[in-house]
Amino acid sequence: FRIRRGAISYDSSDQTALFIRMLDVRLRSQTGYTLERQVSAEKSEKKVRHESTQRRQHCMLQKVGSWNFDIFLFERLSNGNSLVDLTFHLFSEYGLIKLFRLDLLKLRRFLVIVQEAYHSENPYHNALHAADVTQAMYCYLQEPQLSESLTSCDILLGLLAAATHDLDHPGVNQTFLINTNHYLASLYQNTSVLENHHWKSAVSLLRESGLLSHFPSEDRQCLETRLGSLILATDISRQNEYLSEFRTRLDRAELHMNNSQDRHFILQMALKCADICNPCRPWHLCKLWSHKVTEEFFNQGDIERRLNLDVSILCDRNSNSVAKIQIGFISFVVEPLFVEWARFSDTPLSHVMLGHMTSNKFNWTHLPQKDLRGTTQSTFS
Repeated sequence: FRIRRGAISYDSSDQTALFIRMLDVRLRSQTGYTLERQVSAEKSEKKVRHESTQRRQHCMLQKVGSWNFDIFLFERLSNGNSLVDLTFHLFSEYGLIKLFRLDLLKLRRFLVIVQEAYHSENPYHNALHAADVTQAMYCYLQEPQLSESLTSCDILLGLLAAATHDLDHPGVNQTFLINTNHYLASLYQNTSVLENHHWKSAVSLLRESGLLSHFPSEDRQCLETRLGSLILATDISRQNEYLSEFRTRLDRAELHMNNSQDRHFILQMALKCADICNPCRPWHLCKLWSHKVTEEFFNQGDIERRLNLDVSILCDRNSNSVAKIQIGFISFVVEPLFVEWARFSDTPLSHVMLGHMTSNKFNWTHLPQKDLRGTTQSTFS
């Protein structure tokens, strides 16, 4: 620090006072300089961290078709915007933005309001689950049977359905809504209550965002109807109905991917697989998702108990465990569906999924309970 000559009187006889004044000026100057350097260093560090995070996010998106894709890590790298960032990337990857003349701002706005319409307080049915299903759907769209035959409109619908399939999910099941005389149960006459609500909510947000406002009215209505058909197929209460049709058509070799109706049916089955694929993921992902969905079940059971309702079969924390629920879910729901999917799409991915499913079921059955415990918190710490 340079002191301007004349700022301090060198004629002063009080040399001690002069020294103290000079020292004070130097200290204040040095302190300010140090703080400035500190703030600058912190800004630089934040910038480096941000750029590093962006690079890692970009690297992950380059491998978005990998079945080992860790959506929990991507959620952290995207600062809680995994559904927006992943879906936007896939729209770009497929060239849907240019092909359908989608406005970038409207697309981003639509994805943001979709993400915000999911309930973040739900342990399982939230935007992260929607992002995971969308990533799984992309894996299936890349399978030869689909990639060689699906139209761009099929792909657009598949991604939209995956991203919105659980929109505004209240964190309780249809039975709860019916038993509590919820207005949604009355509105949809106790039939596919949640799925109808997800579909109508998706259509509402599409119209609100104006994303497809440039489409001819007839095309928009057709797309909204087909979107509903895909989302309604995720109703787990109709699982056996869809599975039986899938098995029969495979037995009779009646599925022809050059037929638009058959392609749509396969999209329905792909979305169903994506929706319940957690037991077919690597163990560390399967385990984490299993704890999340069980937590949501048990939360519903606690509410039912407080309301003096019969506690739903999977929602009683006093008589169930994560392992017990998962073993039953894999045996009676997941395995029958993925065995048939592997018949339709006999690929390395199908074999990997079946392998994980078998291994995970073994883990839930045989591993000591102390090794099966785990919380979502531990993964984020």
